Amino acid sequence: MKVIAFNGSPHEQGASNRGILTVISELEKEGISSEILHIGDKNIQGCVACRSCYKTGRCKFDDIVNQSSEKLEKADGIILASPVYYGGIAGNFKCFLDRLFYSGPKLRRKAGAVIASVRRTGGIGVFHQLCNYLTLAGVIITPTVYWNVIHGNSAVEAEQDAEGLYTLRTLGRNMAWLLKTLELGGKSIPLPQEEPRIFTNFIR
Repeated sequence: MKVIAFNGSPHEQGASNRGILTVISELEKEGISSEILHIGDKNIQGCVACRSCYKTGRCKFDDIVNQSSEKLEKADGIILASPVYYGGIAGNFKCFLDRLFYSGPKLRRKAGAVIASVRRTGGIGVFHQLCNYLTLAGVIITPTVYWNVIHGNSAVEAEQDAEGLYTLRTLGRNMAWLLKTLELGGKSIPLPQEEPRIFTNFIR
């Protein structure tokens, strides 16, 4: 099994990365491999809602978004990590996530987790925003014991957030359990019956 983690911070070795490393350390103890993709310092075009991906299954801007989508198709789990920018997701990462999830990699019933890193406050807003992407993609979100927020303006400062690190270690162990449970369930329990998707606009 393999998990792909996306680091949305412009600082590759910052607090967001420290949070990711805490989670994947627990995954690796359970024999689950991982790969971290550093997104936050990339120059990423935002989604223009052209809907060409509906026809091709790929975003028309052929960059790291399509490369990431291909990796996710083969992976069993996904981790999204972002610092807090004005109470929200970091800008480049938001552009990346909008295009990645809109272009529709097949993520239904994969295991997912999110991490917010914050200097002082605003982490819950980012936590909720990141969960929205996973929820709408049909990803099963891993629970832990508290909100998945780690405090610190650097990796060194994040090391001092004992409760945050504990929360993320617990997240990692729970994610390993969820991945293994989903693998076993997929072999023995039929998937739920699905009906065609219904779209309703408010203005007709």
